[in-house]
Amino acid sequence: MDSGPASVLASMEKAFLMGKFAVLMATAFVDMIGAVMILPLIPFYADTMGASGFVIGVLISAFSIAQLVSVPLWGRLSDRHGRRPVVVLGLAISSVSYIVFAFADSLWLLFLSRAVQGLGGGTVGVIQAYVADAHAPEERAKGLGWLSAATSLGTIVGPALGSVLAAIWGRSAPGLGAAMLCLLNLAFAWRFLPEARELRTSTDSHAVPVPAVKRSPWSVLGRPRDTAARLIWTYAVAIGAFYGILAVLTMFLSRQFGVGEKTIGYFFMWFGAAGVIVRTTLVGPAARRLGEVRMARVGVVLLASGLTLFPFSKTYAVLLFSMTLIPLGTAFTFPAVTALLSRVVPSRERGTYMGVQQTAGGMARVVFPWWDGWAFDHIGMAAPFVVCGALTAGTLWLIQGVKVPARRARTGQSSGAVTPNTPGSPSVVSAPTNKVASRRVSA
Repeated sequence: MDSGPASVLASMEKAFLMGKFAVLMATAFVDMIGAVMILPLIPFYADTMGASGFVIGVLISAFSIAQLVSVPLWGRLSDRHGRRPVVVLGLAISSVSYIVFAFADSLWLLFLSRAVQGLGGGTVGVIQAYVADAHAPEERAKGLGWLSAATSLGTIVGPALGSVLAAIWGRSAPGLGAAMLCLLNLAFAWRFLPEARELRTSTDSHAVPVPAVKRSPWSVLGRPRDTAARLIWTYAVAIGAFYGILAVLTMFLSRQFGVGEKTIGYFFMWFGAAGVIVRTTLVGPAARRLGEVRMARVGVVLLASGLTLFPFSKTYAVLLFSMTLIPLGTAFTFPAVTALLSRVVPSRERGTYMGVQQTAGGMARVVFPWWDGWAFDHIGMAAPFVVCGALTAGTLWLIQGVKVPARRARTGQSSGAVTPNTPGSPSVVSAPTNKVASRRVSA
């Protein structure tokens, strides 16, 4: 007798949650558009101010440094005061960074804009926590996957929009356009984005608390024979190699193909579009056919091949082919490696290891751009890409022989592990689906 009304109420609640989650997705989508509108233009602006390749690399990494420092602070503030005000505050800070970028006439102002943008971008963890708050545990991986898809779409629109604005209204237009977009997004979030805790009473509230495991990144990464450490190193090297080349990719295209600030956005749009298409069409079937271990290996090979081929591109056909291999490789590698990590560690330590992975990845996003910028200046244009390709290929040794314990038949649920997006750069990761995380894999 009660099943009918209960079912109706459950359906109504689900529809309500999806509608509110759509607001968060729209907010993240527009935020990413603003962030990547200016990213391809930074090397051009810095070059006119006399910056070397190394300085441009440091400039690109300034975002990651500020984000690494601010993420824990934003997390504590959101736990204390709620997710919604922190997300809104992050948008306000980002809008200030874009205004500074629009009128920057010196390198120190460019550095300031990147640091402030990284401070605002530190709310990425809060947005993920919002998803966890608003979804039942078994729905969180899917929710984070949709969030990743929304930000990925932003990487398609943003770069081209930035180039169009620069071509029509001049150098200040992309920064002012990003600031205006961010302020509109702020007003939208203020009006329509609810507090996450108002959406759902967590189903975990009655769970028995598990003592936190105190483990530093160094203690985990310092055990190379440990499967988890090898997976974390694989993730860090791959994501560092990808983000590192972003520091010199614009300069390479400018010198090799004569690409300018009015056209660079279209190349980044290709990058973003290739990643979205791969994740929506190929990743799922590949995961079901290959399993996580083989999928990670294939991703590493594709990423390494794209990085190595890129600097030897003499025609646009070869260039676009290599620029397709790179996002194809990242789309395979990151979700597969993260899903593997979630399965080889004890459940009570999963959060700790995921945090270590993100910390290691964040440090790689700082170090690799510095190296690539220096190598571009002192060794040659091809050096950053070839070295990053070789290091990525070397991670095949790290994941050689990785075996995943089979799940018991009675569980059959996803671990729900995901990898987050970094505002301010093209989106390159996505959440593994339940089919990926629950498939029995043998090496």
